[in-house]
Amino acid sequence: MARIALDAMGGDFAPRATVAGALQSLAEIEPAHTIQLVGQTSVVERELRDLLAGEFAGQSARGVRRDRLEIIEAPEIIEMTDKPGVAVRGKPDSSMIVGLRLQAEGKSDAFVSAGNTGAQMAASMIILKLHKGLKRPAIATVFPTSRQPVVVLDSGANVDCSADELTQFARLGAVYAEDILGRDNPAVGLLSIGEEPEKGNAVTKEAHEQLRASGLNFIGNVEGRDLPAGQCDRGPIDVVVCDGFVGNVMLKFYEAVAPMMLGILKRAGVEPDRLTAALKDLDYSEHGGAPLLGVRGVSIISHGKSSPRAIKNAIRAAVRAVDSHMNEHIGRGLQSVAGEGEAA
Repeated sequence: MARIALDAMGGDFAPRATVAGALQSLAEIEPAHTIQLVGQTSVVERELRDLLAGEFAGQSARGVRRDRLEIIEAPEIIEMTDKPGVAVRGKPDSSMIVGLRLQAEGKSDAFVSAGNTGAQMAASMIILKLHKGLKRPAIATVFPTSRQPVVVLDSGANVDCSADELTQFARLGAVYAEDILGRDNPAVGLLSIGEEPEKGNAVTKEAHEQLRASGLNFIGNVEGRDLPAGQCDRGPIDVVVCDGFVGNVMLKFYEAVAPMMLGILKRAGVEPDRLTAALKDLDYSEHGGAPLLGVRGVSIISHGKSSPRAIKNAIRAAVRAVDSHMNEHIGRGLQSVAGEGEAA
């Protein structure tokens, strides 16, 4: 059984989108799983009443039941414009802080928010803390390809990274690819400006050497053109490692591809309905949220403009992370590496 705490007040369209997304998820996740709606009780209760009496009326047979929901009072809200550090220190009773604290106290198993990303990262590090030996967490985002999805990290948590950090990100990504994407012995590529080991900046070159000696299934440098293909000339790719600056630029570019293609077709007078369905994997709401890997818990970061469908899928991602024991797997993997280092 997984208990998923949802920041009911987080996101541009909260609380309607978050509460509706929670109800949608109840129809799809196993009946044993429950959702904790964290926010201003009176506001959340009003949304629940309206939705259960309206579009979700009569869906109890599909699991959309009030008894699978718990409302946790959190009177404060961290706004999108709040500075992360100030918000974390100054709003201890916000829906984000209260939701993460539930997990730290053993009262919840995962946290999902479409709120202030910087605040969620800072709060997750402070409340959940990092795994021993880890320097920074990383946001792991699933990118669609013409072959099969790949996980890219970091996609926005750290704009400047050392070679050591990139190597740690590779280990985090390999666990995610194995546990969530079901990949056996995931192939890890380092994003660079050429496939040759000597290509790239100083950090990338150093990271390349470390990854070669890491024991991971490192297939070398990969280029931007390899990502949409999901493979390079050395074979399929499961994990792509880069710093958060490059990763976030790439993520935002990916998000703009589908609307661009649909716009071109519309101007040309082509009916885009079939292409719209074909490009659904490029829609951020398809995956819902990205886990902040490296914290000692499950913290799912969702897009600020998340729709109910995106929230639903983010909750499903949280359930998968809990069910697969991904966090424990990461901890064991990092301990193993640390033990090898001490032995050496």
